[in-house]
Amino acid sequence: MTINLRTFKIKFNLNRKAFRSFLTRLENKPPKQLYKMMLETDREVFAELDCLDCGNCCKKMTPTFTPVDIKRIAGHFSMTPEAFKDKWLVYDKKDGDWQNKKQPCQFLNLSDNKCSIYPIRPADCSGFPHFTKKQPSEYMHVHKQNIEYCPATYRMVEKMMEKVNR
Repeated sequence: MTINLRTFKIKFNLNRKAFRSFLTRLENKPPKQLYKMMLETDREVFAELDCLDCGNCCKKMTPTFTPVDIKRIAGHFSMTPEAFKDKWLVYDKKDGDWQNKKQPCQFLNLSDNKCSIYPIRPADCSGFPHFTKKQPSEYMHVHKQNIEYCPATYRMVEKMMEKVNR
């Protein structure tokens, strides 16, 4: 399924309140078998969607770079971690995180939405959109943020609403 980001944004704006309210309910009172439902929904969503059709996460969001990520990626470029941070990252004092200086991500190839450092990408990227975390109710706040940018997260919430409300 091809992703039209303009249509996606309109759909998100129409459903923002209901989706966030639903995620808050899941966070406060998770249904039994929530993890199992999330795993099942993850498989369903990614059978429908291909992230390479979108790339919006890399265009509009920034991952958090851990010290391990910084060391690994800097080594790939034969740089010191300090030189890597100086060149590409900024320290967010509020969150205490290292993040990209600019968007879209400097490692995103805009012509095909592929990551130029995919095998060594930050852990935050490799786990995105975080559907399959062991304690899914602890990630609902993350999904509340991601639904605005990620069509897969949006679709996950749609499907979860259908399953929970059966």
